[in-house]
Amino acid sequence: MPKTTKAAEAARTTAKRTAGKTPEGGLKVERVFTTPGVHPYDEVEWESRDVVMTNWRDGSINFEQRGVEFPAFWSLNATQIVTSKYFRGAVGTPQRESSLKQVIDRVVQAYHAAGDKNGYFATAEDAQIFADELTWLLLHQYFSFNSPVWFNVGTAAPQQVSACFILSVDDTMESILDWYKEEGMIFKGGSGAGVNLSKIRASAELLSSGGNASGPISFMRGADASAGTIKSGGATRRAAKMVVLDVDHPDIEAFIDTKAREEDKIRALRDAGFDVDLGGEDMFSVQYQNANNSVRVSDVFMKAVEEGTDYALTARQTGAEIERRDAREVFRRMAQAAWECADPGIQYDDIINDWHTNPNTDRIYASNPCSEYMSLDDSSCNLASLNLMKFLGGDGSFDVDRFVKTVEFVITAMEISISFADFPTEKIGETTRDFRQLGIGYSNLGALLMTSGHAYDSEEGRALAAAITALMTGVSYRRSAEIAGAVGPYAGYAVNAEPHQRVMAKHAAAAEAVRTFGDVDATVLEAAKDEWTRGNAIGAVNGWRNAQASVLAPTGTISFMMDCDTTGIEPDLALVKHKKLVGGGSMEIVNQSVPGALTRLGYNDDDRQAIVDYIAEHGNVIGAPALREEHYSVFDCAMGDRSIAPMGHVLMMAAVQPFLSGAISKTVNLPESATVEDVEEVYYQGWKLGLKALAIYRDNCKVGQPLSAKKKEVEKAVEEAVEKAIETVAVHGPVRRKLPKKRPSQTISFSVGGAEGYMTSSSYPDDGLGEVFLKMSKQGSTLAGVMDALSVSISIALQYGVPLEKYVEKFTNMRFEPAGMTDDPDIRMASSLVDYIFRRLALDYLPYEERAALGILTTAERTAEVNGDDPAKVHEVDLDALRASAPIEEASVVDAVSERVQIESKKSRKDLLHSAQARSADAPLCMNCGTKMRPAGSCYACEGCGATSGCS
Repeated sequence: MPKTTKAAEAARTTAKRTAGKTPEGGLKVERVFTTPGVHPYDEVEWESRDVVMTNWRDGSINFEQRGVEFPAFWSLNATQIVTSKYFRGAVGTPQRESSLKQVIDRVVQAYHAAGDKNGYFATAEDAQIFADELTWLLLHQYFSFNSPVWFNVGTAAPQQVSACFILSVDDTMESILDWYKEEGMIFKGGSGAGVNLSKIRASAELLSSGGNASGPISFMRGADASAGTIKSGGATRRAAKMVVLDVDHPDIEAFIDTKAREEDKIRALRDAGFDVDLGGEDMFSVQYQNANNSVRVSDVFMKAVEEGTDYALTARQTGAEIERRDAREVFRRMAQAAWECADPGIQYDDIINDWHTNPNTDRIYASNPCSEYMSLDDSSCNLASLNLMKFLGGDGSFDVDRFVKTVEFVITAMEISISFADFPTEKIGETTRDFRQLGIGYSNLGALLMTSGHAYDSEEGRALAAAITALMTGVSYRRSAEIAGAVGPYAGYAVNAEPHQRVMAKHAAAAEAVRTFGDVDATVLEAAKDEWTRGNAIGAVNGWRNAQASVLAPTGTISFMMDCDTTGIEPDLALVKHKKLVGGGSMEIVNQSVPGALTRLGYNDDDRQAIVDYIAEHGNVIGAPALREEHYSVFDCAMGDRSIAPMGHVLMMAAVQPFLSGAISKTVNLPESATVEDVEEVYYQGWKLGLKALAIYRDNCKVGQPLSAKKKEVEKAVEEAVEKAIETVAVHGPVRRKLPKKRPSQTISFSVGGAEGYMTSSSYPDDGLGEVFLKMSKQGSTLAGVMDALSVSISIALQYGVPLEKYVEKFTNMRFEPAGMTDDPDIRMASSLVDYIFRRLALDYLPYEERAALGILTTAERTAEVNGDDPAKVHEVDLDALRASAPIEEASVVDAVSERVQIESKKSRKDLLHSAQARSADAPLCMNCGTKMRPAGSCYACEGCGATSGCS
């Protein structure tokens, strides 16, 4: 740990001497990023762009606005998200916003006016400087407010600025029905809420009438149905909710099992032929799917797990002991359920409340749906996130001064918003105005660490993350104390002054305990220590304006708005990503973090280019030329051949948790091979390391259960049949079945990502594909030659009996350029030319059952599914024609190949169905545009249009 410098000591002495001395009448504001007399808009180049978004199901245009104005350095992706989500006014009317300038001005002017009106600034000039600086920071993507700010501020709508809500429910029918209503109104507005149901009597407890209580799980069922109805009533994302139950509740084991039992139901329905795909009509009979469940565990319980003892389940009204349970059995049950279906997560009650600044008002019982906001019941939190890459210097340094000033501006703006904000219920409004909870956080940590040459799972990476987080929250609370000197502390501070100061001291002590490894993290940490010393001294005199200051949210949509490579605290998802192109389509590029990392690690230009080219081709660094193996870990990602170990994620969370008012939205991914014991270890280490909450997801856990006995018998029969088919083919050898001179054929013109071409497919007279010709138009000799060679190889293989479905299985989803939008109404998006070609061939030559297993359907079939009709009747193909048309001498070989095809396709259909459902569970398709969503904390976000699965 670096020694404290004389300058740092002097700064601390000055801080103590000047504690509480704020400018009379309000805050003084200095220019940092702007130039006097020059508007921030005049410093950048602007350009006009067209935003056109299509419906992924049928290709129809579902959003179009042309001639929108954005800075030239903003990506097309960010342009599309902001235009479609945040521009206000009806499209096509004069009231519709058409420039980023209008959006930023609408928001900043509201903050400027409210700050000036409510006495936050010393002078009108200070207020104007604040507005200029805020405009500059938003324009240059240094930070972003959460989505409700962009939706509502400066419009005629209620000025809701919060994305996170916590509700309360008591053991009365009136309270439970209020919970339903309040939750529904929050869902209707596009936000989410969390609640702890532990006050509701258990199903074994008695009512005043003498009968048994319904128990919290029965009321969960009603709330889940309500959430599902509101979602299906027009929202484009699932209703986001969190349900928490204390581990000492008598119904805890039933609560633990709720979603795991429903997953059993899903598998049974699927095997019986019901539609349980994402959004399938039969999924409505599956319960508890609209909530994340978490068990709130105590230190008493966790120590009982450690020691192998039992603990008490207690009555809700009297607190009397009802029975005792083996702690390890309950803990194993939690891990087993999470292993099976990723629920429940875990929240550590005593840790949460030990860092609570307002315990004299009440305890913290619950969290928001993504688990980062933890505070009093009936409260809300507005969020904002910093783009960490904006503060990374070309030499690998971190710009502490600009970071500190940015945090000051952002915290000031967030605090001002509470003065004019509207809330969904009066209870939430009252609590939020009294405690003024804020949630500043950051995005792009993964990109920052990689660019700096640090592995995400390394002591160096964790030290830098901890230092940055400590600095962010330290500055936030110091600024909060200064604001308190100008406009007073939060209303609930007086009764909570002692515990608030105690928690501030805990944060400061945690900063002293961080070990650093280099100049960059040491410099950031020293600044953080100074901020905590200075801020706590000011707060001891002024109090603080805000009960909470920081959280780490998923930041899905706003990360894309800021053109971040990574979201929240997450590492890079993969080393290669897709970049949108003007006019449609996309191309794969290596993440920009990679070249920066190679530079920091000392590689020369030639080596850097060779490594980047290798990654572009292979998607990973294993075996990359010139790259030393000791540097492989720098490029480890959340997914891929070198994925970060589960404990790497847990340790990163533990490194930053002591410097957050709230918690961290993050899911710890485990491989499919992980055991129940592995889940137990993650949950146990989360407690030992001082986390507030933790959730896990085991790859393919949604569908990874053993097959039923009947299915096992079928599998055994299939294996035996395949072996028989292989033996038959081996005896007879492959036989080519040539097409006749005259054969039926069809020619299709196509366009994929702007690349045009023609495909002619010829079949046997009795209908069986036997030949394919591909011709590319104006695409150069190389691509044309490759497609010619592919045509010949496919045709010959088809005539030797290679089944078309094997080609479809192998070549669909293959990714390379050109890729993107097509002109085919049945295939709106293609990840490559061969992806399109084999999807088209599948639609033309494979029966519905084969294609449905592969996830390839026509527009008419998808429409039939949505309308509840039988899609199998839309398109039918007679597979018996192939056998009937075979020459006598080839019949046995064709029969054997046909048998193998049918049997193997059954296995592959099952495997593909399983993997497709697993992918849907892990990262669903966007309900807006059909793009595959990506993980963002505990949620998912769409890079195509910015939609999220429950977080703003």
